Amino acid sequence: MPRVLRMPSVSANATEAVLAEWLVAEAVDFDAADALATVETDKALVDIEADAPGVVLTTLVAAGAQVEVGAPIAVLGTPGERVDDLPALLRELGVGDPADQAAQPEPVDQAEQVERAEPDVDPGSGSPITEEAPVEPPVPAAPPVPPSTPAPSRRGGRVFASPLARKIARDAGLGIDDIPGTGPKQRILRRDVEAALAARSAAPVAAPVAAPVAPAAPAPVPAPTDAGYEDVPHTRLRRAVAERLASSKQDAPHFYVRTTIRAERLLALRAELNEALDGEVKVSVNDLVVKAVAIAHQRVPDLNVTWRDDAVRRWQRADVAVAVATDRGLLTPVVRDVGSLSVSALASGVRELADRARRGRLRQDELEGGSITVTNLGMFGVEEFAAIINPPHAAILAVGAVRDEPVVEDGRVVPGSVMSLTLSVDHRPVDGVVAARWLAELTALLERPVRLLA
Repeated sequence: MPRVLRMPSVSANATEAVLAEWLVAEAVDFDAADALATVETDKALVDIEADAPGVVLTTLVAAGAQVEVGAPIAVLGTPGERVDDLPALLRELGVGDPADQAAQPEPVDQAEQVERAEPDVDPGSGSPITEEAPVEPPVPAAPPVPPSTPAPSRRGGRVFASPLARKIARDAGLGIDDIPGTGPKQRILRRDVEAALAARSAAPVAAPVAAPVAPAAPAPVPAPTDAGYEDVPHTRLRRAVAERLASSKQDAPHFYVRTTIRAERLLALRAELNEALDGEVKVSVNDLVVKAVAIAHQRVPDLNVTWRDDAVRRWQRADVAVAVATDRGLLTPVVRDVGSLSVSALASGVRELADRARRGRLRQDELEGGSITVTNLGMFGVEEFAAIINPPHAAILAVGAVRDEPVVEDGRVVPGSVMSLTLSVDHRPVDGVVAARWLAELTALLERPVRLLA
């Protein structure tokens, strides 16, 4: 029996989300727990999974459209079910025509908007958006965006590909189902799309076909090549990060406390742990810092807080966010209850979160919670820096590189290894003396790191 699939609420307080792509084509059967579509929030990609076997009778929203939570996005049926009179079915279900649903899609970012808009430009047309509908066939079941209705492929209608591979292919105008996959179960990976792009650029017939198209558009969207600059449109993630951090600097009065620690024992403990683990998992200096942050939170709970309009919320466990640089921008997945984890379990958990962050596979709940972020630029040789607090956190710890410097020990100058730490603190819930006490505890833990194993 046909049923309506609606846009789920994929993040707290979200009223809308972008339907990034359809993973199952129309008229293709799927099993329970299969991913039907990918939804993009500001910081995560979330798959919509089927709760029962079925078939996609029709999609109601084009890939790239911004959709309100609860709005219909597709009509599903039982396995093998087909519909002869789709418009009548849609009227019976009380949902709009697919062409109407897709008439005003909002793209994932401005770059994709430019890409989709270019084919619609006509020398006599004033608006590409209003000219889009007449160009498409008037069949109600077919959305105007080709990627949402791919033809059945060599995989029987299902195309397995990573989200990054799909985005690169979509941006380049490649059909994802025409690319051979080299991953597990023929999954299409980034390298497969890049290989297809390289093959296309090397093909001798490609240039003559594309060449006449460029002069036909008198007002191309990109800046002229001789302008001396290039405008890179904001992605949703870049815009979200900009808004959150600008809000943080405006709303949260920052103050900073700094220290430099002796790092010889910390380096020695890391080396000993990695030797004992024998390659099972690699422990980094940053892992030890995250562990020390959690213990410092236990000893100075007044820093394990977040500001609310009506109260200061004090947390009972230490959930610590770790800053991860990705191709899409900065993400801060949260490691839960760090104080209860062994160092090896913490290192493994951080690696797994960072890997999924770079692949765009974090769940929204993994980006929420915690009261402090740890960010580290030491791997780039940065000795010291101050970071902006990630709201609603009360603090962020900036970790610099370990460097060799002369230090004074028992009145003598000796060689040493040091590391600089800068704690940015929200002065609304945290006083300066609390931050100073917390940083002193952290320093003692890192300079005598064996206590991290207790």
